[in-house]
Amino acid sequence: MALKSTIYKANIELADMDRNYYDSLQLTIAKHPSETDQRMMVRLVAFMLNAHPDLAFGKGVSDEEEAAISLVNYSGEINLWVELGQVDEKRLKKACNKSERVKLYAYGSSVNTWWPQVENALNKFVKLTVEYFEQETCDALVKFVSRSMDFQCSIQDGQMWLTSNDETLLIETKTLKSS
Repeated sequence: MALKSTIYKANIELADMDRNYYDSLQLTIAKHPSETDQRMMVRLVAFMLNAHPDLAFGKGVSDEEEAAISLVNYSGEINLWVELGQVDEKRLKKACNKSERVKLYAYGSSVNTWWPQVENALNKFVKLTVEYFEQETCDALVKFVSRSMDFQCSIQDGQMWLTSNDETLLIETKTLKSS
């Protein structure tokens, strides 16, 4: 019998001053049995960094044809395709061909080894932006995991301040490639 996804709920008060976007988000996150807490939290933070009324989680690790997060317009065109992790060139090429913009949020302890190996290949994709989360940030994010999460999120000058209960975490990404 196949394992089922675990459902998490996140209530977020978001103030993105960089984009003048303010919202109260009530998100349901289905965590695939093979997905780690770290990946789920990176996915949640990536969602907050790109928040938009039409932004949606994809089927994630269970569907190779979909983005982890995507923004699809009313015409069915993909305006934003978001990937997570250390994705291969073939998948990113497909994303760039299907979408107006592609963002990759890399994370994990081996990013510093992975990036020099793929940098030249990924630089040819003009629609692609690559950012990464430091391992310490990912480790700290995992401490926020619970089945029901409440966050206050402020984004200004490229910095995200994420607060849950009495804990506040500064989240910054390092840009490896701009589009």
